[in-house]
Amino acid sequence: MSQSKNNNKQESPQGIAKIAVSGFKSLVEECSIDVHLLTILAGANSSGKSSIMQPLLLMKQTIEAPYDPGPLLLNGVHVKFTKTAQLLSKISKDKYIKNLVIGLQIYNFNDYKFLFSQSNDRGFGLNLLEMNFKNRRREIKYKLDMTTEEIRKCIGDIDNIANKLDMATVRDRCFLLFESKDSMSYRVKSYSSLAEYISRLIHVPALRGLPERNYPITGIGDKFLGTFDKYTASIVHNWSISENNKLEELEKYLTLLGLTNKVDAERIDDTQVEIRVGRISKNTDDLTDMVNIADVGFGVSQTLPVLVALLVAKPDQLVYIEQPEIHLHPRAQAALGDILADAANRGVRIVVETHSDLLIRRLQSLVAEDKIATDKVILHWFSRDEKGFTKITSAELDNAGAFGDWPEDFSKVDLAEESRYLDAAEAKLM
Repeated sequence: MSQSKNNNKQESPQGIAKIAVSGFKSLVEECSIDVHLLTILAGANSSGKSSIMQPLLLMKQTIEAPYDPGPLLLNGVHVKFTKTAQLLSKISKDKYIKNLVIGLQIYNFNDYKFLFSQSNDRGFGLNLLEMNFKNRRREIKYKLDMTTEEIRKCIGDIDNIANKLDMATVRDRCFLLFESKDSMSYRVKSYSSLAEYISRLIHVPALRGLPERNYPITGIGDKFLGTFDKYTASIVHNWSISENNKLEELEKYLTLLGLTNKVDAERIDDTQVEIRVGRISKNTDDLTDMVNIADVGFGVSQTLPVLVALLVAKPDQLVYIEQPEIHLHPRAQAALGDILADAANRGVRIVVETHSDLLIRRLQSLVAEDKIATDKVILHWFSRDEKGFTKITSAELDNAGAFGDWPEDFSKVDLAEESRYLDAAEAKLM
C-alpha cells in the first residue's frame, strides 16, 4: 500500500518539531523527543510515554476551554488532574519540584519555553515565556510585572509601534503577551502559529469508549475540540452522503486489517447517527449485509477512530494516537504499520504510543523495502533509571530498517517465553 521511495522527502515541513518537558511526573530532568512524520513512543508501562505528550494536551484543553481557566486547565477532556501534586515531579518523600517547564520547537521558525510554577497549591501561575526567533537571531522573554522600559528593551526593533506606547505584560490562557495600557488595546504576540498548531492537534485516546447504537451529530472542520473519537460517526456520515473517496480508502484499510469490508453511517434524526459495518470481513459482491457497529467485535469500534483520524488529517497536522493496536489480532497489528506509513507519506505528522512489537517490526520492513523514507520515522524508547526518573533513548532507522544500538528488544520477551514453555513441556513429557 505504501509506495513512497526514500527520495520522496517533504519540502518545507511545518508544525511542532520538538517537545521537551521537565518537572512533570517521572520526567524530573528535561526529556525531549524530536517529532518526525512518524514518531513512535515505546517502552514499559509507566515509563513516561504518555507524560511527554500530556503537557501539550494540557495546553490544548486550556486553549479550547469556553472560559478562561487560568494558565493551565488541569481537569479537562484530554488530561484529568485535580491537584498540582498529581503531576509535578516528586524527588523525595515530601519534596516536589515546583516548576513545570514545557519546551516546544516549530520547524524552521521559533523555539518556545514555558515556565509554570505552583501557585499556593491552587493551580499554576505562568511565570515566564521565552521565545527564540531563529530567523532574527534574537530571544524575547515575557515576564509578568515588566515595566514599559523593560518591554521596549525586550522588543527592540521587532515592533516599532509598540515602542511608542505604554505597555504591560498580560496573560492570554497559557501564553503571555505585551499589550498597550491605553484604549488602543495594541498587542504584541508571536505565538499565533504555535497556538494554531496546538489547537489543530488531533488526539485519539487509548480509552475510545464502548460501541454505541447511535452517536451524537458533531460539526466537522479543520479543528477537533476535545478527543477525536466523538467526531468519527459524523465524519463517516459526511463521507457517505458526499461520496468522498476517503470512505473507499477507509474500507480498504478495514479490509486490510481483517475487520470488515464495508462501512457507512446513516442519520437517524436531527441529533444522532448510526454506524453500520459489513458482517463479512473480506471483499465480496454482497454489500447489503450490514449490521450496527455495536453488534460486532470491539476491534472495529476501537480502530475506526484511528483510521478516520489518519484520513481526515491535513499535511503537517499533528495526530497523537494512544495504543492504536487495542483489540487487534497480531496480524492486524502488523498491517497497521502499512496504514501509518501511508498517512506519513501523505505528510500527516503522527505520534504513536504503542506496546506492539509487530507494529514496529512492520515499520522496519517498510523502511527496508523503500516504502517509507528513513528520515520520516523515529523511535523513542522510554525507561526509568535507578531513581525512577524517565530516560529516553532515540534512534532513527538505517536503510536496512535497523535501529542500531537499541536498549531493549521486544523479541527477547517472546523468545524467553517460548524457551520457558519448551523447557516445561519437555520436562513434562520426560
